[in-house]
Amino acid sequence: MSKANPSAPSDLKTIGFTPLIYCSDQALFNVRAGVPIVEALSQASDLLFLAKSFAEDAAYARDTDRHAWAAHYLTAMGKAVIDDVVKVLTPRPARTATESEE
Repeated sequence: MSKANPSAPSDLKTIGFTPLIYCSDQALFNVRAGVPIVEALSQASDLLFLAKSFAEDAAYARDTDRHAWAAHYLTAMGKAVIDDVVKVLTPRPARTATESEE
């Protein structure tokens, strides 16, 4: 976050904690930290719109699955962006002292 207590969503930025697309139990990609959430959500909307279009095409194209795979990856990317934004917008519980810290 850019401020201790931001007053508007336009002040908030992605935190970059959200992985996507795994290979051998490792995240191949992560959402990039520092992107304003308004811009990130706009990008997620575009990705999900394209995924919807490819999914519709996949429903009618019987000879190939390329549209379905494109929709799959675009959906994963859009979901990761939205999940990262949700992490920014969800307040974290207050940290309590552990036994060793007391």
